[in-house]
Amino acid sequence: MTKEITQLIFVYNANSGLGNAMLDAAHKILNPATYSCSLCQLTYGAVREKTNWKRFRQDAAIPMQFLHKDEFAHRVGEALVTSNRFPAIFLKRSGSLELLVGAEELNAMDSEAELIQHVEGIIANLG
Repeated sequence: MTKEITQLIFVYNANSGLGNAMLDAAHKILNPATYSCSLCQLTYGAVREKTNWKRFRQDAAIPMQFLHKDEFAHRVGEALVTSNRFPAIFLKRSGSLELLVGAEELNAMDSEAELIQHVEGIIANLG
């Protein structure tokens, strides 16, 4: 019996909260080359979600969840956070998690278009 796909979980290499969001926005503006979350850079400008990405995720054929690293740790446990590098994209099927795209691969992407194309390929291969 095949496991039913539940959702894609995107985990940012950043922590949640207004203070962290403000620091992240400033970092992206002042020194983007040293900002540690490529997923944030691919999907967001300094403070707003990029238009093409937002449209893509809203229209996607699979549910997507977006979590900061601390939120992910709270939901799945610190051990999974410690054993992975972030950002990352996971597939959640019937309660189990599978790493689909790791930090190295996300860090190598240059644009939201490249991320969209990659995620479209993942979705196509799942169906």
